[in-house]
Amino acid sequence: MSKVYVGESGIHGRGVFAAVDLRAGERVLAIDDSREVTEERPLRPDQGEYEYHCDYLAGGKVVLMQAPERHINHCCDPNVYVETIERVRWVVALRDVPAGEEIVYDYCINGFGDVVWECHCGSERCRGTIHSDFFHLPLALQLEYLPLLDEWYVREYREQVERLRRTAGV
Repeated sequence: MSKVYVGESGIHGRGVFAAVDLRAGERVLAIDDSREVTEERPLRPDQGEYEYHCDYLAGGKVVLMQAPERHINHCCDPNVYVETIERVRWVVALRDVPAGEEIVYDYCINGFGDVVWECHCGSERCRGTIHSDFFHLPLALQLEYLPLLDEWYVREYREQVERLRRTAGV
């Protein structure tokens, strides 16, 4: 039985929702990274692939997000994050999530680049304008999210992460 379902979101279009009560630390959903986007296998607009999200990973790897995870919306007050466990990326509950609540993560965790957009998550913590790069987050939020950074991200951005750890006294 799936722990999630896709439905209409108050944040944006479609969203992913908890089908059952989830506990903090629980693995919610394994992310399907099987559709790597390469020069040999580019996105196929004739199959609607441009309308979906891509995820940008270590070493420049780009994967086309599959359903249902491609429907997880951004929120400035996330209830999940992504963690690689035994070479599988998992969506993991940050806190208890009751059945029916939308599953949301902060796209800036493990984020890089210069994409900027207006956020409409509606949370009390909404930052309004979002910059995709983790290191553009306010320092207090970087420190809060530091334990949530995935191993590949820490390796790839080692110098910046070490500087942040020194700031935090870790």
